[in-house]
Amino acid sequence: MTFLIIILAIALQVFLTVKKVSPFLSLLIVAIVAGLALGMPAADLLKSIEKGVGSTLGGLALILCLGAVLGKILEASGAAEKIAITLIKRFGEKNIQWAVLLTGFLIGIPLYYNAGFVILVPLVFMLAKKTGLPLLYIAIPMAASLSTMHCFLPPHPGPVVLVNAFKADMGKVLIYGILIAIPAVIVAGPLLGRMVKGITSSQSNLFSPVETELKELPAAAPSFFVALLPVLLITLAVIAHNFLAEGILKTILLFIGDSTIALLIAVLLAFYLFGICRNIAVDKLMKWLSDGISGIAMILLIITAGGVFKQVLQDSGTGAYIASFSSKWQMPPLIFAWVVTALLRVTIGSATVAGITAAGIVAPLVTSGAASPELMVLAVGSGSVFGSHINDSGFWMYKEFFKLSLKQTFLSWTVMETVISILGLAGVLVIHSLQS
Repeated sequence: MTFLIIILAIALQVFLTVKKVSPFLSLLIVAIVAGLALGMPAADLLKSIEKGVGSTLGGLALILCLGAVLGKILEASGAAEKIAITLIKRFGEKNIQWAVLLTGFLIGIPLYYNAGFVILVPLVFMLAKKTGLPLLYIAIPMAASLSTMHCFLPPHPGPVVLVNAFKADMGKVLIYGILIAIPAVIVAGPLLGRMVKGITSSQSNLFSPVETELKELPAAAPSFFVALLPVLLITLAVIAHNFLAEGILKTILLFIGDSTIALLIAVLLAFYLFGICRNIAVDKLMKWLSDGISGIAMILLIITAGGVFKQVLQDSGTGAYIASFSSKWQMPPLIFAWVVTALLRVTIGSATVAGITAAGIVAPLVTSGAASPELMVLAVGSGSVFGSHINDSGFWMYKEFFKLSLKQTFLSWTVMETVISILGLAGVLVIHSLQS
């Protein structure tokens, strides 16, 4: 009966998603309905809702907001554009795919997928026009980089939520995520781009980026440094934790390498270098801050509602029941987590919502010690990009910007997302086998 209730709860989430109900509202409805159906007393259910909100926001609110602000500063100041232009010039036309891939990789670390995509699309069209190369030959490496960063690496919403849900080590997730992302993005980017370069659109060459007012871009060195600073600080903290003896240096590195502190340092440095040093008014800088936070507000609410659903599943006594499924089905926990998330992704559409929902289902596997928290984050993250199709906003963004038919979008975008997902799982299993 418990399993049937969970299935019906997921089906209700899918139904409400199809009816275009906001995931924030639908996840709350599903959590309450599931809790009551699972026999939770009303008073206990209310406590679970409150606990779910607190535990979810407590671990990620500042990280997500600071990450959004950093991304907005890089976008509004022109630093992201400078990174893109610099890499393209350095690599040259012959290696254009690798230049676009690395551009997407670097911009994809601090910027959320939609923002990075909108920034890089005009660049892709410009490069295709100047070089005469097929549009998707250049576009696929860009999209693959951004998508891979979105599902594997903090401070993106999905990985941050999963790190919080599984109580994983953020630094290890970052390092493992980069190790897995590199081969995944190479195969799903340049190699796949060469396979689909024959897919063309008669309308694609009509695209013309809207001209914006002329502005002086910041220098390349500070643009790269600020964009990568959170990753550098978090990595230093991991090194200090594992290799340095106790002392003042280790204490400092662990402090500045905390995800929240690392992002705060990067944000403050970005305000100084790209704002104050360029004589930009404080009120404009604060507008960048408010715009960045407002852009993440709905995502934050959706994540919070997903945290409520997760908490209800845990507090209703379904934990041990769910954890037993991987052994009953003779399925390793990491593969089980990937399968559950991939099924949710295909049915719900949103990678973030699929990951949040799956976290509530597979969290008992982590708490029981059946799986590494860090690898579970990446297994769920891999499953969350599987089989993107017509119920995913990213599918339509890609289709409409590049003026492709549904068939062309399935053959390029959907295949790309699926390749990233499968290779991500393979990378997780390789790391797991090396640890065993």
